[in-house]
Formats: sequence, C-alpha cells, structure tokens
Amino acid sequence: MATTTYTVTGMTCGHCVSSVREEIGKIDGVTGVDVDLATGAVKVDSTTPVTDADIVAAVDEAGYEVAV
Repeated sequence: MATTTYTVTGMTCGHCVSSVREEIGKIDGVTGVDVDLATGAVKVDSTTPVTDADIVAAVDEAGYEVAV
C-alpha cells in the first residue's frame, strides 16, 4: 500500500472537499482519500502506484489545483 500527500488550493467548504475526494476516489487503485480543508492537504492511499498526472487531472476535474 502506498500513501502520497498533495496540497490542493482553492477549496473553501465541505462541498469542495467532497468533490476532490470523489474525483480522486475514481482513480484505479485508490483505496482512501483524506482531505484537510484547513491546510489543503490531501492524503491518497492506494494499492498500486498512482501517477501525479492522474491526481492533477482528478483535482482539475473537481475544479481545483494541485500546488506545485
């Protein structure tokens, strides 16, 4: 199992958190997504390696950005 943490910008409410969690959760191999609204930290647990590009695309689909 792998765990990776990203910082997502632009989230302001619980709906934002749900959107990000839902989109990342659709990625094959992802088993858990923990989003901290206050810090923007998004912890992704997966059974297989997930590419940064997949995470960036999912966060973009939700309407937010991964901080570089």
